[in-house]
Amino acid sequence: MSGPPAAILTVTLNLALDVTYAVDRVAWHGANRVASVAERAGGKGVNVARVLHALGHRPVVAGLAGGRTGDAAREELRSAGLGDALVPIAGETRRTVAIVDGATGDATGFWEPGPVVAPAEWAAFLRAYGEQLRDAAAVVLSGSLPGGVPPDAYRVLCALAREAGVPAVLDADGDALRLGLDGRPLLVKPNIEELARVSRHADPVAGAQALRAAGASAVVVSRGADGLLAVAPEGGWTATPPERVAGNPTGAGDAAVAALAAGIVAGRSWPERLADAVALSAAAVAAPLAGSFDADARRRYRDAVDVRAVTTSTSHRED
Repeated sequence: MSGPPAAILTVTLNLALDVTYAVDRVAWHGANRVASVAERAGGKGVNVARVLHALGHRPVVAGLAGGRTGDAAREELRSAGLGDALVPIAGETRRTVAIVDGATGDATGFWEPGPVVAPAEWAAFLRAYGEQLRDAAAVVLSGSLPGGVPPDAYRVLCALAREAGVPAVLDADGDALRLGLDGRPLLVKPNIEELARVSRHADPVAGAQALRAAGASAVVVSRGADGLLAVAPEGGWTATPPERVAGNPTGAGDAAVAALAAGIVAGRSWPERLADAVALSAAAVAAPLAGSFDADARRRYRDAVDVRAVTTSTSHRED
């Protein structure tokens, strides 16, 4: 008999407790009556885990958690049926606050910076991470780094995954992404602004090529409402949604990452991965909370995504 499916490990080093206020109409500089409040564990990797869980995979949330906020986040993860492999720390887990305007559907977010991690706590996480890789089919490394964590943390985590034979997907920004490339992740997924900052190329194809030359095997670029661009050893593609979707874009990129990780584990072709990622990302915009998606919208969009091969002049590297 075969055992349970291998886990997809999602790493959120700067875990959060997401607080979402829904109001009928935001009155800036005035008092607002909140129609409803939602609290749940958050951070980019947690959003990825929620989507993977809804798709039928077995995600395990790894990272750092501390204080009463961390306890609340862990309890919510358990109630959501998500595996929790968080390492305890002394500092208080951060909160994020999102205000959703019912009149426009627009969301405004306020992100706390997060705790400072002690060297011994980081060392404990590295030990736990090495053990978790033994049962992982893939690892997703997402989001910002809390204080105290080395700036090349993602380089170390990507390298450890590579040594363990586990494909790593990296979704980060700035120096965390730039230094992480040295760990040679299988895939990185910047958005168009993040790509320009790290690659210093205005052209996204040239920027993706630069990230491949710096260590990534493949690069998938989020282009907002215009969909995705992929530059990989096998070639290049664009994938465009069939229509523009109104709603909350928070978490749409995380949904795309979840689809890409699932496609890697399933061995799907690049066009299939991209069609899945665009459909799931658009369906996430149509859902009210990050980490969720409209299943009907996903099915409706999936066969209508326009995937086209593009010329990238990508050099093939030995990976």
